[in-house]
Amino acid sequence: MPGFDYKFLEKPKRRFQCPLCSKAMREPVQVSTCGHRFCDTCLQEFLSEGVFKCPEDQLPLDYAKIYPDPELEQQILALPIRCIHSEEGCRWTGQMKQLQGHFSTCAFNVIPCPNRCSVKLTRRDLPDHLQHDCPKRKVKCEFCGSEFTGEAYENHQGVCPQESVYCENKCGARMMRRLLTQHGMAECPKRTQPCKYCGKEFVFDTIQNHQYHCPRFPVQCPNQCGTPNIAREDLANHVKDNCGSALVLCPFKDAGCKHRCPKLAVGRHLEDTTKSHLTMMCNLVGRQRQEILELRREMEELSISHDGVLIWKLNDYSRKLQEAKLRSNHEFFSPPFYTHRYGYKLQVSAFLNGNGSGEGSHLSVYIRVLPGEYDSLLEWPFSYKVTFSILDQSDPSLSKPQHITETFNPDPNWKNFQKPCSSRNSLDESTLGFGYPKFISHEEIKKRNYIRDNCIFIKASIEIPQKIMA
Repeated sequence: MPGFDYKFLEKPKRRFQCPLCSKAMREPVQVSTCGHRFCDTCLQEFLSEGVFKCPEDQLPLDYAKIYPDPELEQQILALPIRCIHSEEGCRWTGQMKQLQGHFSTCAFNVIPCPNRCSVKLTRRDLPDHLQHDCPKRKVKCEFCGSEFTGEAYENHQGVCPQESVYCENKCGARMMRRLLTQHGMAECPKRTQPCKYCGKEFVFDTIQNHQYHCPRFPVQCPNQCGTPNIAREDLANHVKDNCGSALVLCPFKDAGCKHRCPKLAVGRHLEDTTKSHLTMMCNLVGRQRQEILELRREMEELSISHDGVLIWKLNDYSRKLQEAKLRSNHEFFSPPFYTHRYGYKLQVSAFLNGNGSGEGSHLSVYIRVLPGEYDSLLEWPFSYKVTFSILDQSDPSLSKPQHITETFNPDPNWKNFQKPCSSRNSLDESTLGFGYPKFISHEEIKKRNYIRDNCIFIKASIEIPQKIMA
């Protein structure tokens, strides 16, 4: 009985075990020349490899001297065993030769479905399968009385025309499924129906109320202009833009004209009041110009740094350097910045081709004090330490940046650090800032990454005591 391992109550004696597979011999054969016994199948597989020697003593074998051993086979078949399904719960024990007969009743043995549905399952699960799961079982519909296979019945469920069901619109009505379509189209109070004006779907018993609010429902112009069938949602635009009878304000209302008249009379009004409208517009433009100037000044103040640090990016460096070489003492100015909130207003300037002793060979940088909003609240002269840097733009992950830095303390006797007058501007030669005409040479600035992507960064920082900041 090949196909599975037997579960013996006791381990079989050695004489019952095949030397080749170490299991109880199945259909044992004996080699008459040496007396050794093997499973017939095991010995055949051994000899099929071309070795015609006894596996035990390596003596030559002759097929004619290999015989079945029925006496040993009967002894093996009489060995006590458990059912091969014992681990699954079967408690049967008996002789090996009785196992096949036990399988015909074993509740744990796997058998095919008798309906030939291709499913294999244990005998104990078969009744439930035949009653509920087998797709080839025979089932009769309780509503229409038709008989189906299990698979066809599953498809029939939920579509049987004779089954009693509730209306899908939840109106409470119950009827056979075959009557649902007619009910839903013509009888159900909860059926949906499109509005003939806007096309949206509504429940049948609410569509009348919808028409009191429908945006496409036709209405009449309140000015009695005679335009027919205006959609409710278009009425406001009609009255505003198209109705000739509507009263409208003069197009120059924002300039100050308060005249109101029917839309058809606006043209005559504009012809009669051209001069007064022009005067109103001139006054409006003047007011707006003043407001723009004030807003621009406020925006400039809001954009100014208030933390005592300026990082000034000079783009297009090569072009600006060439421009500076062509124009002697050509100065570039940074955006202004404050030392701190309500502090001194400062500005940095740069001569890319140098100034004074650095002209033609160096980059020169200077700082100056500008008239600020809070000068009357500050101590004068300006006396706080100033630090200039040109920033090395090298990647910090590859090498440590080497910024060029210079620091000075303002000379309180120098006029530029005194309180500036309000009329001073950044182009006044008398306000030339204090700084370094030879801050960095043209040769040095080409080293490392002081110039990168054709731009340089100049940093200015002011050292303000914390008590001043507070």
